[in-house]
Amino acid sequence: MHSMPNLRLLRSICLLLGCCLALPGQLAARPTTQVKSVVDRLENKDRIGETLILPFAISTESTELVFGAGGMRKGFYQDQMLVGGAAFGGEDSYGVFAGVWDYRVPFLRRAFISTMGMIGYYPNHRAYSAPRDIFIPPDIERPGSNDSDEGVFLESEGESNWWEIKLDYVFPLGAASERGMVNYQLERGLLVSEPSGGDTWNPLQNGVTVATLRQYNRYQSYETDVRTFDGTVHPFELGLLYDNTDFPINPSRGSSQYIAIHHDPAWLDAEDKWTFLEAEASKYFSFGSGRWASQRILALNGWTAYSPSWSIEKNEQGGSRVEDGPPFMEGASLGGFYRMRGYRDARFHDKAAIYTTAEYRYTLKHNPIRNVRWLRFLKLDWFQLVGFVEGGRVAPKYKADDLFEDWKSDVGFSLRALTAGIVIRVDVAHSDEGTNTWLMVGHPF
Repeated sequence: MHSMPNLRLLRSICLLLGCCLALPGQLAARPTTQVKSVVDRLENKDRIGETLILPFAISTESTELVFGAGGMRKGFYQDQMLVGGAAFGGEDSYGVFAGVWDYRVPFLRRAFISTMGMIGYYPNHRAYSAPRDIFIPPDIERPGSNDSDEGVFLESEGESNWWEIKLDYVFPLGAASERGMVNYQLERGLLVSEPSGGDTWNPLQNGVTVATLRQYNRYQSYETDVRTFDGTVHPFELGLLYDNTDFPINPSRGSSQYIAIHHDPAWLDAEDKWTFLEAEASKYFSFGSGRWASQRILALNGWTAYSPSWSIEKNEQGGSRVEDGPPFMEGASLGGFYRMRGYRDARFHDKAAIYTTAEYRYTLKHNPIRNVRWLRFLKLDWFQLVGFVEGGRVAPKYKADDLFEDWKSDVGFSLRALTAGIVIRVDVAHSDEGTNTWLMVGHPF
């Protein structure tokens, strides 16, 4: 854990972070829209659906040591529907999460509703940000900017509560022309049924196109010796996804594209009004099987973001503050378990951002736990070895001169597994600011 360089800096940061707002990393990365699917593992014989319950114990800088359990049921009530939840607790932290994904509206056969939420308390919140009502002195680099000092942050205990509701509509095009869902059949975790895309780029004939409308909410607090800083956001997201991969859960060929606009009108108890635009594209190349591998995949991803509402106001002393910009973990933000994994959550954020990554995914033929009886409840089909490299930066303007100079970068490796039809990953990434380990669900893209 890093500490403040001196008392003067500590006082400055306490002032700068008076109104810190945040959104969870899982909501601030990856397209929030996904292909609606039913996955049938042939190992299940005639049964559709999967159930998984896992206890866990983890220790992070935010939570310290906690114990908990999580579970999910795919195929609950409706074949494509997923319900899940988790709870954890430690000496000074706790969290409870629950969600329902892809409930198919009976009278709108191509419409799906998802909702989820979490309440939590953490002893070591960290924020690289500044409140919108405080002018930063000209001799202090704005926390979270591309050239900011990694030691400039606020770390305290506090709450982190969020919830969202989302409506997805699947267009009657391509692989979803007859129904709003796609059926996939797997044998030992590999696709054996007809792929939904991957051959030619044509939304009218291949792949799946999904529009989403999401409303999400976050309350965040930082409890310091000075006072408690807190804030709330209530944005909307309107997005469009075209997924032309063969198997979206574990793509081996094809591509996907996503564009979205986010807007918080400063309604309810939200104080800041802002707009945010993003675009993302991924491409996958299959090199077939090998001596030890059932799959060898090169996966490429690029993302760019821009907040047109973001502006800088200066006072007579030369100080500056951000107006009408997204909070630090939303918007043009890098760092965390999806983008720039070698850096802390939302380490960098500004008006604009650019990001790119390449992964080499090597799916092993050998599964060492396939015949271990007491581990069969995991329903683990394969292990995957992954090497990756990332690069990107944030900038005060959306211009090439700003975005393509002084990039941040990291390298890493990952162990992933397909468990009950869901990808679980452990990523280890190294940057010039240290090494991070992330345990997450799903590929980063």
